[in-house]
Amino acid sequence: MPMPYYVSPEQMMQDKAEYAKKGIAKGRSIIAIEYVNGILLVAENPSASLYKISEIYDSIAFAGAGKYSEFENLRKAGIRHADLKGFMYSREDVTARSLANGYSQSLGTIFSQELKPLEVEILVVQVGHNGQPNEMYRISFDGSIIDERTFAVIGGKSEAVQALLKEKGFTQPPELQAALTLCITALEQIGNQKLSLESLEVAVLDRTREGRKFRRLSPADTKQLLAT
Repeated sequence: MPMPYYVSPEQMMQDKAEYAKKGIAKGRSIIAIEYVNGILLVAENPSASLYKISEIYDSIAFAGAGKYSEFENLRKAGIRHADLKGFMYSREDVTARSLANGYSQSLGTIFSQELKPLEVEILVVQVGHNGQPNEMYRISFDGSIIDERTFAVIGGKSEAVQALLKEKGFTQPPELQAALTLCITALEQIGNQKLSLESLEVAVLDRTREGRKFRRLSPADTKQLLAT
Protein backbone atom coordinates (compact mmCIF):
# COMPACT_ATOMS: atom_id res chain seq x y z
CA MET A 1 0.00 0.00 0.00
CA PRO A 2 1.55 3.35 -1.04
CA MET A 3 2.22 5.85 1.71
CA PRO A 4 0.08 9.04 1.49
CA TYR A 5 1.97 12.10 0.28
CA TYR A 6 2.74 14.42 3.20
CA VAL A 7 3.93 18.00 3.13
CA SER A 8 4.84 19.69 6.40
CA PRO A 9 3.16 23.02 7.20
CA GLU A 10 6.56 24.73 7.14
CA GLN A 11 7.29 23.41 3.64
CA MET A 12 3.85 24.40 2.41
CA MET A 13 4.28 27.97 3.66
CA GLN A 14 7.73 28.15 2.11
CA ASP A 15 6.43 26.90 -1.23
CA LYS A 16 3.60 29.45 -1.21
CA ALA A 17 6.02 32.25 -0.37
CA GLU A 18 8.34 31.28 -3.23
CA TYR A 19 5.39 31.11 -5.61
CA ALA A 20 4.20 34.59 -4.64
CA LYS A 21 7.70 36.10 -4.81
CA LYS A 22 8.25 34.78 -8.33
CA GLY A 23 4.98 36.31 -9.50
CA ILE A 24 5.81 39.69 -7.96
CA ALA A 25 9.35 39.70 -9.37
CA LYS A 26 7.98 39.31 -12.92
CA GLY A 27 6.48 42.79 -12.70
CA ARG A 28 8.22 46.13 -12.92
CA SER A 29 9.30 48.22 -9.96
CA ILE A 30 7.33 51.07 -8.42
CA ILE A 31 8.98 53.81 -6.34
CA ALA A 32 7.38 56.11 -3.78
CA ILE A 33 9.66 58.87 -2.54
CA GLU A 34 9.21 61.93 -0.37
CA TYR A 35 9.84 65.32 -1.92
CA VAL A 36 9.57 68.82 -0.47
CA ASN A 37 5.81 69.21 -0.88
CA GLY A 38 4.60 65.63 -0.67
CA ILE A 39 5.14 62.16 -2.09
CA LEU A 40 6.09 61.22 -5.65
CA LEU A 41 5.14 57.84 -7.13
CA VAL A 42 6.83 56.50 -10.27
CA ALA A 43 6.18 53.18 -11.99
CA GLU A 44 7.48 51.62 -15.15
CA ASN A 45 4.21 50.88 -16.93
CA PRO A 46 3.96 50.66 -20.74
CA SER A 47 0.17 50.27 -20.58
CA ALA A 48 -1.85 53.44 -21.11
CA SER A 49 -5.07 51.93 -19.77
CA LEU A 50 -4.08 49.78 -16.77
CA TYR A 51 -2.92 51.90 -13.85
CA LYS A 52 -0.60 50.65 -11.12
CA ILE A 53 -0.89 53.90 -9.14
CA SER A 54 -4.25 55.25 -8.03
CA GLU A 55 -5.99 57.50 -5.57
CA ILE A 56 -7.70 55.85 -2.61
CA TYR A 57 -8.93 58.89 -0.69
CA ASP A 58 -8.30 62.62 -0.21
CA SER A 59 -4.62 62.38 0.72
CA ILE A 60 -4.00 58.65 0.26
CA ALA A 61 -2.61 56.79 -2.76
CA PHE A 62 -2.29 53.11 -3.61
CA ALA A 63 0.28 51.31 -5.75
CA GLY A 64 0.31 47.62 -6.64
CA ALA A 65 2.90 45.27 -8.15
CA GLY A 66 2.43 41.70 -9.28
CA LYS A 67 -0.75 40.25 -10.75
CA TYR A 68 -2.90 43.13 -11.98
CA SER A 69 -6.33 41.55 -11.44
CA GLU A 70 -5.46 40.71 -7.84
CA PHE A 71 -4.12 44.09 -6.73
CA GLU A 72 -6.91 45.84 -8.66
CA ASN A 73 -9.47 43.97 -6.52
CA LEU A 74 -7.56 45.08 -3.41
CA ARG A 75 -7.58 48.69 -4.63
CA LYS A 76 -11.35 48.66 -5.16
CA ALA A 77 -11.89 47.11 -1.73
CA GLY A 78 -9.75 49.85 -0.19
CA ILE A 79 -11.79 52.58 -1.88
CA ARG A 80 -15.04 51.06 -0.62
CA HIS A 81 -13.63 50.79 2.90
CA ALA A 82 -12.38 54.39 2.86
CA ASP A 83 -15.63 55.79 1.46
CA LEU A 84 -17.74 53.92 4.00
CA LYS A 85 -15.57 54.93 6.95
CA GLY A 86 -15.46 58.55 5.82
CA PHE A 87 -19.25 58.60 5.43
CA MET A 88 -20.05 56.90 8.74
CA TYR A 89 -17.51 58.78 10.85
CA SER A 90 -15.28 61.56 9.55
CA ARG A 91 -12.98 62.05 6.58
CA GLU A 92 -10.12 62.58 9.02
CA ASP A 93 -10.67 59.04 10.36
CA VAL A 94 -9.63 57.55 7.02
CA THR A 95 -5.87 57.00 7.32
CA ALA A 96 -3.16 55.08 5.51
CA ARG A 97 -2.45 53.20 8.74
CA SER A 98 -6.01 51.85 9.03
CA LEU A 99 -6.05 50.87 5.36
CA ALA A 100 -2.66 49.16 5.64
CA ASN A 101 -3.86 47.19 8.67
CA GLY A 102 -6.96 46.10 6.75
CA TYR A 103 -4.89 44.98 3.77
CA SER A 104 -2.51 43.16 6.10
CA GLN A 105 -5.32 41.16 7.68
CA SER A 106 -6.82 40.24 4.30
CA LEU A 107 -3.52 39.19 2.72
CA GLY A 108 -2.42 37.31 5.84
CA THR A 109 -5.68 35.36 5.97
CA ILE A 110 -5.50 34.42 2.29
CA PHE A 111 -1.84 33.40 2.60
CA SER A 112 -2.42 31.13 5.59
CA GLN A 113 -5.78 29.62 4.63
CA GLU A 114 -5.91 29.45 0.84
CA LEU A 115 -3.96 27.04 -1.34
CA LYS A 116 -2.83 29.81 -3.70
CA PRO A 117 -1.50 33.09 -2.24
CA LEU A 118 -2.03 36.44 -3.94
CA GLU A 119 0.91 37.40 -6.16
CA VAL A 120 0.90 41.01 -5.02
CA GLU A 121 2.88 43.60 -3.12
CA ILE A 122 1.23 46.93 -2.39
CA LEU A 123 2.02 50.42 -1.15
CA VAL A 124 -0.34 52.65 0.80
CA VAL A 125 0.98 56.19 1.21
CA GLN A 126 -0.49 59.31 2.79
CA VAL A 127 0.84 62.85 2.57
CA GLY A 128 1.01 64.67 5.89
CA HIS A 129 -0.55 68.08 6.47
CA ASN A 130 -0.54 70.65 9.26
CA GLY A 131 2.96 69.60 10.25
CA GLN A 132 2.18 65.86 10.33
CA PRO A 133 4.74 63.49 8.76
CA ASN A 134 4.12 61.51 5.59
CA GLU A 135 3.22 57.84 5.96
CA MET A 136 4.36 54.99 3.69
CA TYR A 137 3.41 51.36 4.28
CA ARG A 138 4.61 48.41 2.23
CA ILE A 139 2.40 45.33 2.56
CA SER A 140 3.67 41.96 1.32
CA PHE A 141 1.79 38.94 -0.02
CA ASP A 142 1.79 37.30 3.44
CA GLY A 143 0.31 40.33 5.19
CA SER A 144 3.51 41.65 6.73
CA ILE A 145 3.70 45.46 6.99
CA ILE A 146 6.83 47.58 6.80
CA ASP A 147 6.59 51.23 7.82
CA GLU A 148 8.95 52.91 5.34
CA ARG A 149 10.78 56.21 5.65
CA THR A 150 11.96 58.56 2.89
CA PHE A 151 11.22 56.07 0.08
CA ALA A 152 9.70 52.67 -0.63
CA VAL A 153 10.05 50.25 -3.56
CA ILE A 154 7.88 47.29 -4.58
CA GLY A 155 7.86 44.83 -7.46
CA GLY A 156 10.50 43.74 -9.95
CA LYS A 157 14.08 44.14 -8.74
CA SER A 158 12.97 46.13 -5.70
CA GLU A 159 16.00 45.26 -3.55
CA ALA A 160 18.42 46.51 -6.20
CA VAL A 161 16.45 49.75 -6.63
CA GLN A 162 16.37 50.24 -2.84
CA ALA A 163 20.12 49.77 -2.62
CA LEU A 164 20.66 52.34 -5.36
CA LEU A 165 18.43 54.89 -3.63
CA LYS A 166 20.11 54.28 -0.27
CA GLU A 167 23.47 55.17 -1.82
CA LYS A 168 22.17 58.72 -2.33
CA GLY A 169 22.00 59.21 1.45
CA PHE A 170 19.07 61.62 1.74
CA THR A 171 19.39 64.32 4.40
CA GLN A 172 16.47 66.48 3.22
CA PRO A 173 13.56 65.74 0.86
CA PRO A 174 14.56 66.88 -2.66
CA GLU A 175 12.60 69.14 -4.97
CA LEU A 176 10.06 67.40 -7.20
CA GLN A 177 12.23 67.63 -10.32
CA ALA A 178 15.24 66.15 -8.53
CA ALA A 179 13.12 63.35 -7.02
CA LEU A 180 11.65 62.48 -10.43
CA THR A 181 15.07 62.47 -12.09
CA LEU A 182 16.42 60.21 -9.35
CA CYS A 183 13.56 57.71 -9.73
CA ILE A 184 13.88 57.52 -13.51
CA THR A 185 17.66 57.11 -13.26
CA ALA A 186 17.29 54.28 -10.73
CA LEU A 187 14.74 52.42 -12.87
CA GLU A 188 16.91 52.82 -15.98
CA GLN A 189 20.10 51.67 -14.27
CA ILE A 190 18.54 48.58 -12.70
CA GLY A 191 16.63 47.71 -15.87
CA ASN A 192 19.68 48.49 -18.02
CA GLN A 193 17.56 50.34 -20.56
CA LYS A 194 16.48 53.84 -21.52
CA LEU A 195 12.86 54.54 -20.56
CA SER A 196 10.58 56.75 -22.62
CA LEU A 197 8.27 59.12 -20.76
CA GLU A 198 5.32 57.29 -22.34
CA SER A 199 6.40 54.09 -20.55
CA LEU A 200 6.28 55.77 -17.13
CA GLU A 201 3.32 56.24 -14.82
CA VAL A 202 3.84 59.26 -12.58
CA ALA A 203 1.66 60.74 -9.84
CA VAL A 204 2.06 62.96 -6.79
CA LEU A 205 0.38 63.56 -3.47
CA ASP A 206 0.83 67.32 -3.22
CA ARG A 207 0.10 68.79 0.21
CA THR A 208 -0.13 72.30 -1.25
CA ARG A 209 -3.24 71.43 -3.27
CA GLU A 210 -6.66 72.30 -1.92
CA GLY A 211 -8.97 69.35 -1.30
CA ARG A 212 -7.82 66.14 -2.93
CA LYS A 213 -4.04 65.88 -2.95
CA PHE A 214 -3.61 63.24 -5.68
CA ARG A 215 -2.57 64.37 -9.15
CA ARG A 216 -1.55 62.23 -12.09
CA LEU A 217 1.19 63.59 -14.38
CA SER A 218 0.90 63.00 -18.12
CA PRO A 219 4.01 62.41 -20.28
CA ALA A 220 3.75 66.08 -21.33
CA ASP A 221 3.62 67.18 -17.68
CA THR A 222 6.62 64.98 -16.89
CA LYS A 223 8.59 66.34 -19.83
CA GLN A 224 7.87 69.92 -18.81
CA LEU A 225 8.87 69.20 -15.20
CA LEU A 226 12.17 67.62 -16.22
CA ALA A 227 12.94 70.57 -18.50
CA THR A 228 12.56 73.20 -15.77
